[in-house]
Amino acid sequence: MTVPQISIFMENKFGKLGEILSLPGMENIRIIAATIADTSEFGILRILVNNPDKAYRVLKNNSVEASMTDVIAISVDRSAETLASTLNHFSRSGLSIEYMYSFPVKEKSIIVIRTSNRETALETAVRHNLDCISRSDLETL
Repeated sequence: MTVPQISIFMENKFGKLGEILSLPGMENIRIIAATIADTSEFGILRILVNNPDKAYRVLKNNSVEASMTDVIAISVDRSAETLASTLNHFSRSGLSIEYMYSFPVKEKSIIVIRTSNRETALETAVRHNLDCISRSDLETL
């Protein structure tokens, strides 16, 4: 089970982040989670939203360089030990974590990961009974 994530390539320029985020905002799209990886000139904004198809369309219609990819989102207890244990399942399956971010929901944390092989990662999640979040779950967060 995966969730769609929108990745936005943007110039690292004053006001650009707000400008880009206002586009889905004007369409009443909720941002559930966001993270930025940046360099001195450019950055990649990754977001999870309640309506990814609409958000993607709005961004593309406004000439924003964006892509939509599937990532794995897992609900875990809020302890470092649980997070480490969860990530170790992937390591033992020979997977590397390309990136990860998390956000809190009630008494849990949702970790969002992209691995070196999504299919093996999904098999690993099922084998270890990890609590994966679905696309429909995102709409209600």
